[in-house]
Amino acid sequence: LQLVESGGGLVQPGGSLRLSCAASGFTLDYYAIGWFRQAPGKEREGVSCISSSGGGTNYADSVKGRFTISRDNAKNTVYLQMNSLKPEDTAVYYCSTIQLCSSNYHYWGSGYWGQGTQVTVSS
Repeated sequence: LQLVESGGGLVQPGGSLRLSCAASGFTLDYYAIGWFRQAPGKEREGVSCISSSGGGTNYADSVKGRFTISRDNAKNTVYLQMNSLKPEDTAVYYCSTIQLCSSNYHYWGSGYWGQGTQVTVSS
């Protein structure tokens, strides 16, 4: 049972990437999902989350208006569309099943994790 992230890469400032989080061995339908990121020398932080139904979402202030989280339960996948990327978005991005998609990521909890995908924003 695992999550697999993909879609990371090197992009110039102002560019876009779409990350995918696919489940292997189980269905995502009943799980809220959170995207986290960890930059070198920094603690892991919550970026965005989505409820199991997709009806509820939350975003860190630093990404509001630039990132969009969505899910396609038929494809067993959650997406993170990242636009207007900035150098400070550079990090390893992880997805995880979470217990609660709240506005404060400290209350999300966690469960299954992916291995992470590197996002580098640089000119």
